Amino acid sequence: MDLGEAGDSPWGDVPSQSTSKSPTFEQEEGSTKTQDAESSQQSQSSVKPSAGRPSRGPPSMILWVLWVPLGAPAGPGADAQADEPPVPPQKEQMVIRTTMPPLAQKRSGPADPHHIDDEEFDRPLGPRAPPPVQAAQPSPIRPTSQPSVSIEQAAKPSFHITVGDPHKVGDLTSSHIVYSVRTQTTSKGYKQPEFEVKRRYRDFLWLYNTMHGNNPGVVVPPPPEKQALNRFESNFVESRRAALEKMLNKIAAHPTLQHDPDLKLFLESESFNVDVKHKERREPIPGESKGVLGSLGINMGGGSKFVEQDDWFHDRRVYLDALENQLKALMKSMDVMVNQRKAMAEAANDFSASLHALSTVELSPTLSGPLDALSDLQLTIRDVYDRQAQQDVLTFGITIDEYIRLIGSVKQAFSQRQKAFYSWHSAESELQKRKSAQDKLLRQGRSQQDRLNQVGAEVADAERKVHQARLLFEDMGRLMRSELDRFEREKVEDFKSSVETFLESAVEAQKELIEKWETFLMQLDAEDDETVFYRPPVYQSNDKSTGRGDTAVDRARATIDQDSD
Repeated sequence: MDLGEAGDSPWGDVPSQSTSKSPTFEQEEGSTKTQDAESSQQSQSSVKPSAGRPSRGPPSMILWVLWVPLGAPAGPGADAQADEPPVPPQKEQMVIRTTMPPLAQKRSGPADPHHIDDEEFDRPLGPRAPPPVQAAQPSPIRPTSQPSVSIEQAAKPSFHITVGDPHKVGDLTSSHIVYSVRTQTTSKGYKQPEFEVKRRYRDFLWLYNTMHGNNPGVVVPPPPEKQALNRFESNFVESRRAALEKMLNKIAAHPTLQHDPDLKLFLESESFNVDVKHKERREPIPGESKGVLGSLGINMGGGSKFVEQDDWFHDRRVYLDALENQLKALMKSMDVMVNQRKAMAEAANDFSASLHALSTVELSPTLSGPLDALSDLQLTIRDVYDRQAQQDVLTFGITIDEYIRLIGSVKQAFSQRQKAFYSWHSAESELQKRKSAQDKLLRQGRSQQDRLNQVGAEVADAERKVHQARLLFEDMGRLMRSELDRFEREKVEDFKSSVETFLESAVEAQKELIEKWETFLMQLDAEDDETVFYRPPVYQSNDKSTGRGDTAVDRARATIDQDSD
């Protein structure tokens, strides 16, 4: 048997005739062939293959096959044999494809049809370009095509609300003040761009309480406080009207509160009382145990004394307490100044009455006339003092009172956050109880399978409540940070504007007083010297048709004119 032929080997393997082998490999191959030839002649004469099992060939042939490099050609006649089985794909090549291709040299010899060249994936040019390695990044202009806010928020509708025409209605037992609320808006959520409704004070109070329940963590502008005495006095009614108007405009300017459906109901409903009753039947008024947390099935507990864990909120709470005390002290001083102006107005009124009484008993017309004119001037000064006191209340005083009440709203938001914190920890305690009961049932065995399923559902529900309470607490914290920043910005703007208006009104009042006194002095000088600045008209004291010459000053001037003639 000639082992040099390829057909004699059951594996169909022949030695490679490639010239790229190293000298060491050729020497080992030559010695291997000589040993194989001698051993094969001895085995043909002494050993015969057993029937039923093909011969595997000599062991040296298997050793030679192991020395053949992976992917090397089998011989010059390999391409010509069509029935030769193909070389199976190598696993090592598949591993190389999933990693960075190494910088290997090109193999010499005929190409292997089953070999996958990794260099094809590194070529920059060619019809088969590789896909990009990195994932495609989102376009920076894409969010503008799909806005994350609603159209109503993106449009930023404007509101201009006026509260006016306060008038008293009802009988003695049910009398109250009704205000006309007129709204002009560019919002498309309303039926008309301009409309008007009638509201009383308790309607404003309902709006405030409802918005606090609907928007936990938001600082809702509050209405003015109630007043049992002198609630129909003109000055009090005017100050309340201005405070209610400012409250509505601030609510409508708030980016969150302006989209509240209860504000739309308040501003637009013609049958407000009926609509509120229907709404309260469907949705009870949010209270201490209702609202957002109540809708989630979370109890609003009190718990022990709350200890603030966030330093930022602790510092703001201390700051708000100090600011509230300072504003209350300023409001007290403001009340003293306003009462002083009112006292000066009353004193001017009393002084005017005394001067008029003196002018009536004075026989000399040259003295009774100026005294009566000074009495009239004091009445004008009284009106200036009254008007200035009212302007101080409506400019600076109403701003101080508003921010004292706003601090109360901020503290109410702090209280809502505190209750949310208690609710979160209460839900966690309830979850631990449910888990303990579940573990106890698991230790008892499979006899409590139905009860175990029920407790498992209760544990899942408790976990959901814990998750919702924690998210609500964190959202309220983030919302209150932005609300307090907004509070600080608006506080600076409002106080600056109110102080400027306060100073301007004070300057105008002083200018008016100076003008009145200068005019009075010019009249006195003109009566002494007719050629200086002012010449008083000549009145006929006995002219009944015109009604002139009735006052003491007119009679004195008529007497002076007669003497000069």
